[in-house]
Amino acid sequence: MIQRHTCENGLRIVTEKIPSVRSVALGIWVGTGSKYETKQDNGISHFLEHMFFKGTTSRSAKEIAETFDEIGGNVNAFTSKEYTCYYARVLDQHAPIALDVLADMYFHSVFDEEELEKEKNVVIEEISMYEDTPDDLVHDLIARASFADHPLGSPILGTEEVLRALKRDDLINYIERRYLPTNTVVTVAGNFDDSLIEEIKRRFSAFQRHAQQMDVAQPVFAANALAQHKATEQAHLCISLPGYPVGHEEIYSLILLNNVLGGSMSSRLFQEIREERGLAYSVYSYHSSYKETGTFTIYTGTAPEQVGQVFDIVAHVLRDVAENGITDKELNKGKEQLKGSLMLSLESTNSRMSRLGKNELLLGRHLTLDEILAKIDRVSHESVHAVARELFRSKLALAMVSPLDGFPANVKSDILL
Repeated sequence: MIQRHTCENGLRIVTEKIPSVRSVALGIWVGTGSKYETKQDNGISHFLEHMFFKGTTSRSAKEIAETFDEIGGNVNAFTSKEYTCYYARVLDQHAPIALDVLADMYFHSVFDEEELEKEKNVVIEEISMYEDTPDDLVHDLIARASFADHPLGSPILGTEEVLRALKRDDLINYIERRYLPTNTVVTVAGNFDDSLIEEIKRRFSAFQRHAQQMDVAQPVFAANALAQHKATEQAHLCISLPGYPVGHEEIYSLILLNNVLGGSMSSRLFQEIREERGLAYSVYSYHSSYKETGTFTIYTGTAPEQVGQVFDIVAHVLRDVAENGITDKELNKGKEQLKGSLMLSLESTNSRMSRLGKNELLLGRHLTLDEILAKIDRVSHESVHAVARELFRSKLALAMVSPLDGFPANVKSDILL
């Protein structure tokens, strides 16, 4: 059962007790990420995530790591475009220790100047590694093609130039603006007792920080085409269309449509491009939902001379679904796949903890399992077909990392119109 408590300072605590397991997953979620950055501080959210592990007033970075090694648990963090999460997963008897360390990191990190300069080099190496991986790099490129100068189009890791210029005061000022009690959610999932929740309330309810809410411009789908020349063996191509925001009434129809098109090995794109024609090793689609918007993206890696042929196949598959919808078999199979992946994810305390954090920050509500299954069951041929007709009649955003000098002549943004 999911329980939700709002402290007097506005901080929210969301929990789900699972007595049948022997682990506890805890997360501190902050509603900030690259979407809330400017060109001058792009990458600061991710860099801060690193710095929270570099020592507190009572623990060194090594001691933070050793604490979790000694109890057989793990601690980590990640940054997205709209939120940052610091989390730990431990045996149930060690949950108070995990909470103690996470709270210490959140409230008492020192952001030592020497550690700051060392960690800049670490993140710059992370950026370099990312840029050396074209099948990752192309996804940053498609975000920029889809959203142009809007912060949603900016890379989460930032750039070396911006990172080099960051000072300790920049980190402190960003925390003062974005790490607010009203913008923070603590989530717990697993086998715990009420004393752990009381301890969370004690540590976090006195947290006071106020700042003016930052306004972010409404994102508009840009449908640009960006090609980056790189001496790669393959051409890495991404194709994006407008999608739906989190909580959209037809989000489950779109999720099922994605499953049919490129979300599994039996999907149309995988079968047509890889299995039938052998034109790619990797081909898939995914849907990204944000608070105000979303994107539907198709990725494939293929030989440079085959890009035009692969693009034509993708366009044909999208047109066919927009005109004719999906089959009974695809609808039923897609529903079972969605239900299966949902149910299997619920076996992980980490997944449950993540669901709590994302739903609270982005939606402000939590659907029960029965409510979600009912929404999946309500997806119909008509709803999937309507979504396909709506989304697959717009201009495409295109991105490619390849040894080619630009896109082949037939690869065009208006191919579906």
